[in-house]
Amino acid sequence: MRRESWQTLVLLAATLATGLTAGVFGDWAHTVMRALATTDDRTFVVAFQALDRAILNPAFLLPFVGALLFSGVAVLLHRPTGGPVPPWTAVAFGLLLASFVITVVVHEPLNGILRDAGDPDGIADVTALRAAFDETRWVVWHAVRTVAATAGFACLAWALILHGRATGSADGHHFADDLGAPGPLSRRTGD
Repeated sequence: MRRESWQTLVLLAATLATGLTAGVFGDWAHTVMRALATTDDRTFVVAFQALDRAILNPAFLLPFVGALLFSGVAVLLHRPTGGPVPPWTAVAFGLLLASFVITVVVHEPLNGILRDAGDPDGIADVTALRAAFDETRWVVWHAVRTVAATAGFACLAWALILHGRATGSADGHHFADDLGAPGPLSRRTGD
């Protein structure tokens, strides 16, 4: 495959993974945490522990880590070619890195407070545990990482558009050619 095709594949993967991650973060921001905020302390702890266990699965972890990795590879693949794409991939990578760091530095330690507390039936004071979790800090930093991931998605989507404009037909070669797919209608019909 040609360099442009690899660039396209990596940008597609980065954009898809970032969109999935931003969607999960958005769902937690506007639904999950808002709903949990209305619950009593025991329900909050039980539900959050269950959600924390459930989200640690390949359907979330692969896009979450993949978004950062693929956007980093996109930066490396596009950097030597110049043009308008590299700045957008670099900004996206920076935003996704920020989102990743916030997760590791803020959310994982807070999640660990509830995770490490064990079975809620054995917790003497669930109110104190919820207070130690610092729900406000979790929610505020979650909003920051949600905005960062969503902005990263927008940057990658724009980079993909710019890449398509730059490589779509400049030399008569199309990404579909590398995959064995039929090209544009005009090329198939000989027009």
